[in-house]
Amino acid sequence: MIPFTDLHSQYIEAKTDIDQAYTRIMTSSNFITGPIVTEFETKFAEYCQAEACASTGSGTNALMCALMACNIKPGDEVITTPHTFISTSEAIIWQGAKPVFVDIDEYYQIDVDKIEQHITNRTRAILFVDMYGQTPDIDKLRSIADKYNLYLVEDAAHSIASEYKGRRVGSLSDLTCFSFNPVKNLGAIGDAGAITGRADLIQRARMYRDHGRENKWNFDIRGLNARIDNLQALVVLAKLKYLDGWLKKKQAICRRYTEELKDLCVTPKEHVDSVHTYYVYVIQVPKRDAFISYMKENGVEVNVHYIKSLTEQTVFASYGGNCPVCEDICSKIVSLPCYHTLTDDQQNKIIGLTRAWLKSH
Repeated sequence: MIPFTDLHSQYIEAKTDIDQAYTRIMTSSNFITGPIVTEFETKFAEYCQAEACASTGSGTNALMCALMACNIKPGDEVITTPHTFISTSEAIIWQGAKPVFVDIDEYYQIDVDKIEQHITNRTRAILFVDMYGQTPDIDKLRSIADKYNLYLVEDAAHSIASEYKGRRVGSLSDLTCFSFNPVKNLGAIGDAGAITGRADLIQRARMYRDHGRENKWNFDIRGLNARIDNLQALVVLAKLKYLDGWLKKKQAICRRYTEELKDLCVTPKEHVDSVHTYYVYVIQVPKRDAFISYMKENGVEVNVHYIKSLTEQTVFASYGGNCPVCEDICSKIVSLPCYHTLTDDQQNKIIGLTRAWLKSH
């Protein structure tokens, strides 16, 4: 069986650095806060070319603290996409705000040209997602946000190391939220996340992630316990130096898939202004459930990102939203294994099976 992900081979490559991180934590017994967090935030901000960084306990924590830092409150509206994991919009409703869903485009991104028609006097922010590893049109998003005096918040859970017009993701929006879930291109060995962006907003985010305090004894605002564990911070830093090399191999595999499959199905489109880092490689196939079974029976595990539009999820039913493009696409998409350690033989098998299915259906 070719698994959908292979985290063990990634660990083997970075084993020395990861083991040193573990030893450093256990030797020092320094498990949360302190100099390790400062080290992580400094180095990660530098990598992202950002003003500042606030580390968090997960990507969801990052989204929640980012919206708190932007003062999103009950009754506000936040423009967002229906094509993403639930945490993006979950963070909005936890603030008592309303997610306003805007349909997606051919890149699976929020359709930037449809955003303005959804803006009201209650709109306070645009929370967009760099879907599957590349950005939407950041210039257009920035123009809309400036025109209506809105915060621009980026969910970059899929897009670590991507760039837009030569600028690194993490430096493009007011705040950018990252997830280091183990299956991400840059993953921890548990949950972890971070926010980068404007220094003034990052300072507020740091307070919200640490019970609302600016120093040890003074609690000025209501916050969360959303701090990163020091072990996760050091593991992410240990892997960071490998990331660019891993992504080059992954991009080569994904572009080979596209070359082999583009005449038979809908393959990912790469935005001319954005570097695609391929968190997952998504195609559209007929009879998807049968295709998934066929691949599994022949020794290849595939996955679906995401099986429903958020407009079709029960938790968001009361917020409405008409997103027919997203709802249609979610019935067709499937993700192929694309990690950088796939051998040529494994790639050949994945491509051969997929081509055979597409030719016969």
